[in-house]
Amino acid sequence: MTKEPWGGTPEGAVERYTLSNERGTTVRVLSYGGIVQSIEVPDRDGHLANVALGFDNLADYQEKSPYFGAITGRYANRIARGRFTLDGVGYEVPVNDGTNSLHGGAVGLDKHIWDAEALAADAEPALALQYVSPAGDQGYPGTLRMTVTYTLTAGDALRIDYLAGTDATTVVNLTNHTYFNLAGEGSGAVYDHVLQLHADRYTPVDGALIPTGELAPVAGTPMDFTAPVPIGARIRDNFGQLLRGTGYDHNWVLRGDSGGLAVAARVEEPASGRVLTVHTDQPGIQFYTGNFLTGALVGTGGRAYRQGDAFALETQHFPDSPNQPEFPSTVLRPGEVYRTTTVYEFGTL
Repeated sequence: MTKEPWGGTPEGAVERYTLSNERGTTVRVLSYGGIVQSIEVPDRDGHLANVALGFDNLADYQEKSPYFGAITGRYANRIARGRFTLDGVGYEVPVNDGTNSLHGGAVGLDKHIWDAEALAADAEPALALQYVSPAGDQGYPGTLRMTVTYTLTAGDALRIDYLAGTDATTVVNLTNHTYFNLAGEGSGAVYDHVLQLHADRYTPVDGALIPTGELAPVAGTPMDFTAPVPIGARIRDNFGQLLRGTGYDHNWVLRGDSGGLAVAARVEEPASGRVLTVHTDQPGIQFYTGNFLTGALVGTGGRAYRQGDAFALETQHFPDSPNQPEFPSTVLRPGEVYRTTTVYEFGTL
């Protein structure tokens, strides 16, 4: 692992860490926002390409980024109207997505510098990032102490371990928001990528993209990825949920219920032969097809990012869970430990 200076903010200096393994796979991580800036992995012929969207400068991450590669929270995804009640007390958090709070509010975890420490490792470099969110930060109760550890394995997997504790009852839902294009960032639409999701149900949304509370079956709808299907095969269908999301921007209810790591998703890119398999212990996964990319953002390779040029697979608890008691709970109390793991494993056909 190596590190280098990468600018700074009023909070202090920002560093970029480069994790590499013997196969040539490289992951670059910023201490700002815990951002995964790039992921270089080989195709079926051994040629490396960066498969993660991002910027080549800190200013764009500060001013323009739609959460490229970032740790998101305190509460990843949406909270309706920026309000929730916890133990009879009402809380308000910033509204930054129409009428909703998104990814922790206007100044979420992606907007801060995390303390970074390279962990001793031989073949598998690991980077531990720590941040303390004070009580009242963005309106959330409790001081939340977090550690997020990125490990690049010898087998070309990026493992992300999340750990958190609080001194007062709060809600927490952390994820990573990397945008992927397995053909290489900036190479065009991902509609030919073939996706399989290990989920028989999903959470439909209303016009504000807030779950209705229903756990709807995917069978017979364009939301059915129980068997491998190209991402673009049905994305233009006249289906109400796709119209509301301007494409896919929904949470799927994962089958894994053992509490351990299980396969949540698999994506294949036919031309390069690259494969991404997502393992997680979380109950849900948000599949998003870069619907709000407009061409205004220019990435690390110098190309503009347009609608459909990437997909995200954000492992998580369900959106708006603090307001939907029938969903798996996101409440964390003093003495409890928030602990979850997600593995993004790369390979080839």
